[in-house]
Amino acid sequence: MLMCYMARCLKVSNTSSLKKIHNFCFSGVITMCIRYLLIEKQNESSHFIRSSCNVFALCIGLMGCTGMGIVATFQELSVPSVHDIGALVAFGSGVVYITLQSIISYKSCPQWNTYLMCHIRMAISVISCIAFIPMIVFASKISVTKIDWTPDEKDYTYHVVSAICEWTVAFGFIFFFLTFIRDFQRVSLRISTEIREDSW
Repeated sequence: MLMCYMARCLKVSNTSSLKKIHNFCFSGVITMCIRYLLIEKQNESSHFIRSSCNVFALCIGLMGCTGMGIVATFQELSVPSVHDIGALVAFGSGVVYITLQSIISYKSCPQWNTYLMCHIRMAISVISCIAFIPMIVFASKISVTKIDWTPDEKDYTYHVVSAICEWTVAFGFIFFFLTFIRDFQRVSLRISTEIREDSW
């Protein structure tokens, strides 16, 4: 019964839920940009990672947010192929992003991160990677796109396993982002606007 409930909850159908997903996309972009700027600043003194790796991680993360925006914009029953591509981009890029951030965290130890935090991030990344594979495999075996499922239907088991894996990956992203809280508490951001006299 719990599996059936989780599978139903996973499917987004109303407009307010879609707006929430767009808000999560925006929050994700802000979080990733702050993380990028933080690593750049830390790297100025420590040189623990190439700047291009940090840029690459940011681009992958932004791709994931774009995929999430596609998922929210194109509902599963309306345009299933576009929705599925968006989901693949969102989850695939998200898994790569958190794995890269875990590696970056290890590179920055012990000056900028504790080994415990690095282990936690890597554990979340590994669990998300492991859940991502069956999510794709079982989702590809589902022959019909629908919202409400009953246990006696064909492909029900594939749907439930895929949905559980999807929830696992999604919560992995949330918990991973929560590990940034301590890092962000040590940061202050300022926006500086200056008009040059010679530009007119």
